[in-house]
Amino acid sequence: MTASIDLDSPYRAIWHLAWPQILMMLFHFFVGAADVFVAARLGREEQAAFGMISHALFFFLVLAIATSNGTVAAVSQSIGAGKELRAQRYIGMSLLLGVLLGGVILIVGQIFKDLFLGLLQVPTGLEDITSYILSVFLLLLPIQYLFIITNAVFRARKEVKIPLVSMSIMTILNAIGDFGLGFGLWGLPELGYKGLAWTTFGSVTAGLMFNLCILKYKGLLLRETIPPVRWMRRGIGYLFKVAWPSGLMQVSWQTGYLVLFAITASLPEGSVDALAGMSAGIRIESLLFLPAFALNLTASILVGHYLGAGNPEEAKRFGFRIAAIGVGFLTVLSACIWPFAQNAASIFAVDPRVLAEAVSYLKYNLLSIPFTVCTMILAGSLNGAGATLYNLVAFSLAIWLVRLPTAYVLGHLVLHDAAGVWASMLVSQIVQAFSLLYVFTFKNWQRFSLGRKTKPIISKERSHAHGV
Repeated sequence: MTASIDLDSPYRAIWHLAWPQILMMLFHFFVGAADVFVAARLGREEQAAFGMISHALFFFLVLAIATSNGTVAAVSQSIGAGKELRAQRYIGMSLLLGVLLGGVILIVGQIFKDLFLGLLQVPTGLEDITSYILSVFLLLLPIQYLFIITNAVFRARKEVKIPLVSMSIMTILNAIGDFGLGFGLWGLPELGYKGLAWTTFGSVTAGLMFNLCILKYKGLLLRETIPPVRWMRRGIGYLFKVAWPSGLMQVSWQTGYLVLFAITASLPEGSVDALAGMSAGIRIESLLFLPAFALNLTASILVGHYLGAGNPEEAKRFGFRIAAIGVGFLTVLSACIWPFAQNAASIFAVDPRVLAEAVSYLKYNLLSIPFTVCTMILAGSLNGAGATLYNLVAFSLAIWLVRLPTAYVLGHLVLHDAAGVWASMLVSQIVQAFSLLYVFTFKNWQRFSLGRKTKPIISKERSHAHGV
């Protein structure tokens, strides 16, 4: 039985789902913040290398994120339609896919590891550090895949407090490991950047173990959870329909970021400082994104449940409500942070040159906050509807036709420094926001759902399970 939420009170429903996810994102921020804080004090080379590989790792996670988006859409819509058995079967199939895909990506990553490092255009002097960190992170991939998908399962079931607990476990262990193994504190060996890499491995593993224990306790980790092959042949169609545009979008997005890193790493002046400053600036910027990510996930859940219940108009209203809350709140918050950009960046940037780049990055991206937040929340709504194809088109056009050409022209040919790269990010976020706003307002994105028409969702959970 999933968590019961009174969906007749829209803002209460939003808050009920959002606050645990805001805290979850805050813990996620603390994980990254501890990594950058320790890496910055180990040296700017370590900070730049760890930042590059941490962000590049998301390229390997695209299938996990795509599967998790499909899981949320299929499971939330099934529960909204009162089809508990169908929801349970989608959960089992998603977990099985997580195991298989994580193993395949690990093997592929090991084979093409050197090619991947070459594409990153790693600056001279960082080769050994980046290679070691990438090797550890590749071993983590199957664990990371299951961690992402199990968290998606709980979100789709509206059990948002469970991922909050697993993230808190991960955060505590990560902080202890970063400081202990990074600096040799509390009697632990001083391993430097190697300690940071293995701490990430151990903390994510602990978070996954907690999730698996809860799934087993709830009866969702049994052999019977895996649906029959005949059912999977039918059920995987919708999961694939949602996942492939989401996965391709992640490939487009992450490849775009790799190219952006390469453009930054090959700048005519100050490339290492720019990379380290970007790593520090992203950590501050990500703090602002915590509520936006939480609202993105909340929109996905609620839109999925309402579409499953056959109430597309209410699903659309929820998308607009959540977007208005997020844009309004975070625009005000970013304006308050603007005068203190240097103070905030100094937490993660020790070197004066790195600090200057971090402040420059941060100010450009503070300007983009209203557009970025609007994009994130509307994309979450479309994910819940299964309309990931629209996200693919909007994000890909903004990245490849706007951000990257602008970054190269401004960074290499006009300004000759990182300010041109930061400016390109602002321009592309504006394009993304207006593209998705047009789609959400005027296009029939509700047609991507698998739900049939039923009565609107009520606060009391349906007591009968139904199959496909």
